Parts: sequence; C-alpha cells; structure tokens
Amino acid sequence: MSPRRSYDQYCSAARALDVVGDRWTLLIVRELLAGPRRYTDLHADLPGVSTDVLASRLKDMERDGLSTRRRLPPPGAAYVYELTGRGRELLPVLQALGEWGQAELGERRPTDAVRAHWFALPLSRALRERGAGEGLVEVRLEEGEFHLYVGAEDGPVYGDGPAPGEADARLVLDAETCAAIARGELTVTDAVRGGRIEVSGDGTQAKALRDM
Repeated sequence: MSPRRSYDQYCSAARALDVVGDRWTLLIVRELLAGPRRYTDLHADLPGVSTDVLASRLKDMERDGLSTRRRLPPPGAAYVYELTGRGRELLPVLQALGEWGQAELGERRPTDAVRAHWFALPLSRALRERGAGEGLVEVRLEEGEFHLYVGAEDGPVYGDGPAPGEADARLVLDAETCAAIARGELTVTDAVRGGRIEVSGDGTQAKALRDM
C-alpha cells in the first residue's frame, strides 16, 4: 500500500483533503452510504473508474478508518465494504457539496451516466428541508427504484431497489423532476402540488407530503 500523500499544511481543511481529496474517494462514500456493497456493485455504479484505482481507493479508505471490509456468511461468502462511523460523518459534507454543485449541474449531457439512486441524497435533503418528518420512503423512476431513510441518525441513508418492508410513503416521478429538485429549481412541495410527484401510502411521510 502506497503511503498517503499530504499537503503538509497545519490546517483542518488540508488534513481533510489528505484523506478524502483523491479522485473517486467521495463518490465511493456516496455509494457506501447505501450500506454494505460488494466490489462488483461498486464498480458497476462508478462508471469510469478503473479496477486498479477502485481497489487502491478502497484500501486507502480502510487504512484511514473511513471504511471496513468483511466477509458475508454463507451462502453469500463474498466480501462487502461498508462505512465506519467516521466515514458516515461525511454525509453532511456530501450534502453540502451537492448543494454547492447545484449551479454546476445544468442539463444532462449525452455522455453523462445516470443511476436512479444518485438522486437519493438531493431528494433526501429536499424532503428533510420540507419537514416531512422521519421515515422510510420508496422512490420510483423510469431508471429504477431506490428507498430513503429520511432523518436516519445511523445506518444506511438510502438503498437501491424497493423499500424493505412497508414504506411510509411511495413517490413516483421522472428523472427530470428529480434533476430539477437537485438543481434547486423545483421544491418538493411545488412538485407534489403540480402533479409531478405522485404520492401514495398512509404513513406520516405520505400524509405530510400530501398536506404540504
């Protein structure tokens, strides 16, 4: 394992960038906020990263205490990577970075890859800001499904696929609506009122969204 590069500056921002400033590291954190992930799943959801770079970043993150690797019990018998508590503390950093990057998002380019769950963090932030309360929210787009643990203090922030169990609310919308929310051009309230988000369910989240 190569030694960690450093800016050699006695500054907390510089020290933080020593750990997470390398290309791909924060995007790996984004993926691991969904909970334990296999290497093959990480590689599939990080288009453009080479296998060597991904392996190197995962080793660096384990060394720096951001993530761990463990073996699943049979019949899985595969290794998964997951964030430590220290790694999960990067959630507000990613949220703030995403909010700052709204102005950079613009329209989707022909070369841009997209995964449905990449909208999880901005949508979760938007729901939290609108005071919909805590709960499990299932989101369905044409590109796929994911679920959000809105207001969760620990554990996964979101997950790929349908909600595991009964969701407090189910949302159906398109990627352009999600993108408009991510760009800060559209609020969840206006999207629900304008019929761009279809809300179903009887939980507190669903009721709060319908009453906005």
